[in-house]
Amino acid sequence: MSYLIFVNELGPNYRGDNIYEFIFSDNVDDIWGENWDSKPANGYPFPPDLDYIAKVGILKNDDIEMLVAQQSDYFSMMDAIDGVVALAWEKDDNDVDFTMKKRLVFRFGESEQLVKDKLYERDLVLEFEKKLIHEK
Repeated sequence: MSYLIFVNELGPNYRGDNIYEFIFSDNVDDIWGENWDSKPANGYPFPPDLDYIAKVGILKNDDIEMLVAQQSDYFSMMDAIDGVVALAWEKDDNDVDFTMKKRLVFRFGESEQLVKDKLYERDLVLEFEKKLIHEK
């Protein structure tokens, strides 16, 4: 089973699609990445080392914009790991009525299936890399 360990905001592409990498690992113990100790995160944390990554799913959409712990001006990645704040959450703007639909929130250590289920409720699907390759 794979668990969510990082949500990497790649930003909008040339068509205005918001793009996010959902990074999963087979183990959530001792996960660490470069600058994860930055307090606050302020965009410094990088995705975890390739050795920790089992799967990467790409979310591309033009409707949903998310805030990520990686970019927080208040919290650090350690806060996300400890459950103080989520890795990513749907931005609260005036166009969305969260009394009518549930706000998307993704926490460190959630199972891949739970992440997929949350997205599926909103008719969104992660596109997974066919083969994850890295050199050692």
